[in-house]
Amino acid sequence: MKRLVSVVICAFTESRWNDLVRARASLACQSMDPAEVIIVIDYNPRLLERAREQFSDAVVVANTEAKGLSGARNSGVARASGEIVLFLDDDAVADTQWVQYMSEPFIHSHVVGVGGMALPKWDAGQRPSWFPEEFLWVVGCSYVGLPADGDYIRNPIGSSMGFRRASIVDSGGFSSGLGRIGAKPVGGEETELSMRIRQHSANHRVVLCRKAVVNHRVTLERHRMAYFMRRCYWEGVSKSVIVRRQSARINEHAESLHTEKSYVLTVLPAGFSQGIGTALRNRSLRPLGMSLAIVGGLLATCVGYARGLLVPEPVRNVA
Repeated sequence: MKRLVSVVICAFTESRWNDLVRARASLACQSMDPAEVIIVIDYNPRLLERAREQFSDAVVVANTEAKGLSGARNSGVARASGEIVLFLDDDAVADTQWVQYMSEPFIHSHVVGVGGMALPKWDAGQRPSWFPEEFLWVVGCSYVGLPADGDYIRNPIGSSMGFRRASIVDSGGFSSGLGRIGAKPVGGEETELSMRIRQHSANHRVVLCRKAVVNHRVTLERHRMAYFMRRCYWEGVSKSVIVRRQSARINEHAESLHTEKSYVLTVLPAGFSQGIGTALRNRSLRPLGMSLAIVGGLLATCVGYARGLLVPEPVRNVA
């Protein structure tokens, strides 16, 4: 049975207008047309008016919940009529079969969420030489260390993900205490939501679909080490909020950071060693940049995590 699919795109700034136009256009040439495209504007009246004029073939609504990406996504879910709700970032372009591939795993009743692949599209034309592929999550993209196609994952990457609408609603939606607010590089809302959704049933699963691909723009600002370190720090803060919330639930504290523990103990050491080995073989210092970035990123994340545990307020209230 064919399921109705709604696609939600959230936007907050006119500076990414051209990106938004490309994101919407990529949904107009899909191998499987979505039932509707919903564009949610996050507390920007001028952008809302402009979007309503431009996108007459889409549903354009304002965020009616708390300001930020979580509230905007919830507003999109509230307006959606599809059984499946897919989320595409406003600075991402979907491949022509993205909707189809993202929808296919939902034929299995135990699948409540799907994560697609997000490939980086660097404004500079290529990845900075020091930027480790293990940290591509910093720029909202799929990173080295993800499992095989069809495997279970704890949570999807926000720029290419989908859930059953009923699962989002029944679990209370995206948490307004997590998620990006304007340009502040925080996150974790997809993780926390995925965990709450699965608590409804031990059989509920989120799966990875490597065939479902989007190209996610990486602006020049995000090419810089300063952004890299800041984003790692705020990821640590976000994870601390998730741990505090999940630790209040029986047997959930261990799951909160299970993925991170495996990543830190397996993926990062392999990446660090590869950088050192390449430097020695090539007698070049350049590969050492990636190894140093791995160490720096891990330390920044740990500092953010430690601070977050000491600060009881949600992420949005942390200066």
